[in-house]
Amino acid sequence: MKYKDGEKRITYSLDNHDLCVSSFLSLVNTVWPGEYHEQFTKEALQKTMNITAWDEEELVGCVRILTDGYFFGTITEILVSPDYQRNNIGKHLMELAFEHSPTSLFIGAQPGKELFFEKSGYTKSIQSFQKKKQRKR
Repeated sequence: MKYKDGEKRITYSLDNHDLCVSSFLSLVNTVWPGEYHEQFTKEALQKTMNITAWDEEELVGCVRILTDGYFFGTITEILVSPDYQRNNIGKHLMELAFEHSPTSLFIGAQPGKELFFEKSGYTKSIQSFQKKKQRKR
């Protein structure tokens, strides 16, 4: 299913399980530059509900939902290319995520990003904790 964003050329796709790994990693590197393993990324993308934003053939935004379909759903990340930020793409991705998720959604906001989620209708909930592991490369 696709949605058009008003006058803009942005098209939204729902539950994109066959999301191209190279397109996704290109977007990731605009937000979080680093080295990522393609096969591990492909496997991760297949385990999540992926809602994407496209400017013609360019992936410019993505929100990923990990859910058991009944008890729990979490947004693993929301990414919008820096060149496309402040155009309501992230807001629209979050709206689509909530609308199409089978469960309530939880997200751990990075420091400084809380206002974005509050403006998207999310309320402060459980405290988030982390224990980091080195990512496989």
